[in-house]
Amino acid sequence: AQHLPEKLNKTYLTNSGTEATEGALKLARRVTGRSQLISCFNAYHGNTMGSMSVMGFEERKQVFRPLVPDVDFITFNNEDDLQKITTKTAGIILETIQGGAGFIQPHNDFLKKVRQRCDEVGALMLLDEIQPGFGRTGKLFGFQNYDVVPDVIIMGKGMGGGMPVGAFTASGEMMDLLSHDPKLGHITTFGGHPVIAAACLATLQELTETDLMAQTLEKEKLFRELLVHPLIEEVRGEGLMLAAMTPNAAITDKVILRCQDRGLILFWLLFEGKAIRITPPLTISDDEIREGCGIIIEVMNEILAE
Repeated sequence: AQHLPEKLNKTYLTNSGTEATEGALKLARRVTGRSQLISCFNAYHGNTMGSMSVMGFEERKQVFRPLVPDVDFITFNNEDDLQKITTKTAGIILETIQGGAGFIQPHNDFLKKVRQRCDEVGALMLLDEIQPGFGRTGKLFGFQNYDVVPDVIIMGKGMGGGMPVGAFTASGEMMDLLSHDPKLGHITTFGGHPVIAAACLATLQELTETDLMAQTLEKEKLFRELLVHPLIEEVRGEGLMLAAMTPNAAITDKVILRCQDRGLILFWLLFEGKAIRITPPLTISDDEIREGCGIIIEVMNEILAE
């Protein structure tokens, strides 16, 4: 809590990011007494039933319906859609940087405008920091790049340095509502396990007591200097949450699979077929970046020559 804004002072540890999302959605309904939840098209917040309900991609949800009711969707960065947040809305859940959609960053103070609209109607603002959180964008949390403070943050992935963990954080006043009416309104058997908690603490100390977060921005610059090629239309993202965009999904598939054959692990994004996902460990060295980018450019040269 000492690394977060004052009102974000109580954390509930879970076993994964999707479980943290489930708890955060319950918290929004418990705090407001409302039922409507709003998410974004092409959003991804996990794969359990509640998290899937706020996933903005019907193709991955249809076979599992019916899901949690009273969920509506807006378009990320579309200010006109913010009027859909009303006095019936319990909360809006957003990825600080949309991940599966193609590492799309908020523009034109979009997150600040969401915050303002939530304040106007009494809805909660939930930010999913599972991907951008824990140093990946050069700040401890992605939202710290955008001059906004949410009501709830959702965490996972990098939080435990490779150990299975998730968490959601809000004010003590809000979080305490999960302890009564009903009693034990949100519980978990293994959440907060001491070994996992120790791993999280060690990870947090490594991030906050070294220059590792600052290094991510320097490493981003190196990636951008090296990833210049006719088949790379742009490099999206921030810090070490990057996506190289190719002209089409077929090229992306070839690059990822051929790089794998050469010992370089890249990956896809869920809803954007043209993206080559580049999200290495924050500890990656400059030499490793040069080697990996060299493989990518070599493979792209082969594809271009075909």
